[in-house]
Amino acid sequence: MKFLDPRITQLAPYVPGEQPQTNDFIKLNTNESAYPPAPGVVEAVEAAAGRLQLYSDPTCRDLLRELADYLAVPATNLFVGNGSDEVLAFCFQGLMGQGVAYPDITYGFYPVFAQLYGLKAQVIPLREDLSIELADYADFKGTIVFANPNAPTSLGLPAAAILVLVEADPERLVIVDEAYVEFGGQSMMPYVKEHANLLVVGTFSKSWQLAGARLGYAVGQPALINELNRIKFSFNPYSVNAMTLAGGIAALKAREYHQECLAKTIATREWTAQALENLGFTVLPSETNFLFVKHPIVSGKVLYPALKERNILVRWFDKPRIQDYLRITIGTPEQMAQLLATLQELVNE
Repeated sequence: MKFLDPRITQLAPYVPGEQPQTNDFIKLNTNESAYPPAPGVVEAVEAAAGRLQLYSDPTCRDLLRELADYLAVPATNLFVGNGSDEVLAFCFQGLMGQGVAYPDITYGFYPVFAQLYGLKAQVIPLREDLSIELADYADFKGTIVFANPNAPTSLGLPAAAILVLVEADPERLVIVDEAYVEFGGQSMMPYVKEHANLLVVGTFSKSWQLAGARLGYAVGQPALINELNRIKFSFNPYSVNAMTLAGGIAALKAREYHQECLAKTIATREWTAQALENLGFTVLPSETNFLFVKHPIVSGKVLYPALKERNILVRWFDKPRIQDYLRITIGTPEQMAQLLATLQELVNE
């Protein structure tokens, strides 16, 4: 097409997990919460829907106030966007002037954003055990970004190890994507106050039951937050819509429910991991709301379509080093019991 920028034809877009349009699937493939939004969220969203003739608040003031209280940081240290994907996109667009480094096996949007914005990217291989080796980033002078805990591996790094990387070069920005941190990881948010070169990204999609609302945030010192707002207000000041703002505020007010859902998810994860090991699977230690597993005989490439035929969706990545693995979102206890029974049948076959 003659109107198309030639760079676009070279893009390899991000491939999201399947979103079936029927309710007959057990959906364990996109790391959504197994539980519905908190009480009060739907009502708040419905109330906001009655004012759709008005623009949403571009400053997101009320949400920032509630989020600041929950995270125990000043509101001036917070930025919110249309899902953490938009927040990360703004980071790639404006905070990586000297290039970017990220792991070879990690969240699939990092290489997409790097290509989209024409960034010089250095891809750092994971260790043989699929963990991130931060020493491999020591000499890189551009921006470093990684997920902690990492996806799809489910492995986390201790905050102390990340702090060494942050403090080694105050002129180098380190972005830590903490989409899954509340399921057992160690957050870097307490260290933002003392480190101007640290930015932490979070999301309401996983632990807050709001994947469909699209709400993400970043925590950093005001200078970084101001630059993210500069990009946002140069793109779309209203990217967080009124219903999402209302839903986010209501979710943050229901903190007891939030903690209950976290506890249930973690408990289900632990007994599911043990049950999978009893079936012969290798299960990586998880600090997330999913498990990364492989069987010594039956590969993920075989199990994935076999499960799908039985109306159970999990995630399989056709990539070197992890082709034998499945990524399994933690669902309800009933869903996990059905998954385990089906896997037992498939392995025995």
